[in-house]
Amino acid sequence: MGEVSAPGPDLGALLGRVARGDQEAFGAVYDMVAGPVHGLVRRVLRDPAQSEEVTQEVLVEIWRGAARFRPDRGSAMAWVMTLAHRRAVDRVRSVQAGTDREHRAALLDRTPAFDEVTEQVEARLEREQVRRCLRGLTELQRHAVTLAYYRGLTYREVAELLGAPLGTVKTRLRDGLIRLRDCLGVTA
Repeated sequence: MGEVSAPGPDLGALLGRVARGDQEAFGAVYDMVAGPVHGLVRRVLRDPAQSEEVTQEVLVEIWRGAARFRPDRGSAMAWVMTLAHRRAVDRVRSVQAGTDREHRAALLDRTPAFDEVTEQVEARLEREQVRRCLRGLTELQRHAVTLAYYRGLTYREVAELLGAPLGTVKTRLRDGLIRLRDCLGVTA
């Protein structure tokens, strides 16, 4: 009959030797895990070039971090495949984050430019509406509002300029502002 082949070297034992810097042991580990690692990574990433990169990163991580393998926590192959899966998922998240950043940047680029003509027209229309509403005030209200809000005078200064009692000026200002608010359609 045929010869019974001897079982291959134990992956856990090989990882122990790799942790001590044994390059031959790493060659054996590489031969045992490269195919399964690449297959898992390829299923997660679906991109051949990125799958090769991530597979290489996982193998480098095995070389550098073999001392972290703990046989009491699971099999050596499970540890290797967990490394591969985590690294592949990290790459998916990284690519997605980059895509999201690019999408947000593209949205910012589509923000319409400042339209100076539109702004000027809107400002002119607002000024005309304010002038029209000011014409609807009594003469004392119009003068009080103009002096207080366009010239920046205090109530007392407005009262002195208009030759009216301070209380009357305050009342006319309040009434004038209420009428302006109503005329301009401002909600309180």
